[in-house]
Amino acid sequence: MSLMAEVHPLPEPEPAPDRIPLEEVYMRMAEELAKRSTCLRLQVGTVITTPDLTQVLGIGYNGNARGLPNRCDSTTPGACGCIHSEMNAVIKAGAQLPGKVMFVSASPCVMCAKMAINANVARVYYREAYRDPAGLDVLRQGGVEVIHYNRWRDLWRS
Repeated sequence: MSLMAEVHPLPEPEPAPDRIPLEEVYMRMAEELAKRSTCLRLQVGTVITTPDLTQVLGIGYNGNARGLPNRCDSTTPGACGCIHSEMNAVIKAGAQLPGKVMFVSASPCVMCAKMAINANVARVYYREAYRDPAGLDVLRQGGVEVIHYNRWRDLWRS
C-alpha cells in the first residue's frame, strides 16, 4: 500500500485591508525615524508601543549621546560608537510595562535583543534583516515573538 500526501489547495491571498494597519503605521514611523540617524553604515529607527498598539511609549534612532557630535566615533564596523535605536527607544519607554511591542526598521543585534527581553518586549516586528541574524535567535530563545513585517509596504503610498 502506497501512502500519498494529502493535497491541499493553496490559501487565497488575504485581501488588503481598507485602511492602513497600525502595524504598518508604526513600521513606517520607525523608517522615518531612521532618517534622523547620523550613523554612516546603517540608519535604524524604532517605535515601542503598548500591547494593544494604542499608545507610543518610546521612539529612537541610532546616533551619538545627547550633547556629543552628531557623527560616528569611528568608521570601524561594529565600533562606530552609536547608541542603537532600540536602546534609545527603551530608555524612553521604560521596562516596567509587560507585553510591549517593538517596531524596528532593521532586526536587532544580540545586545539589543537581550535588552528588549529584559525590558518586557513581547513582540518585535522588523522590516529588514540585520547583517547578523543572531539577535533574532536570542529574541526567540527569550520567548519574544519575532515577525518579519513586509506585508503592506507598497500600499497606501501617496
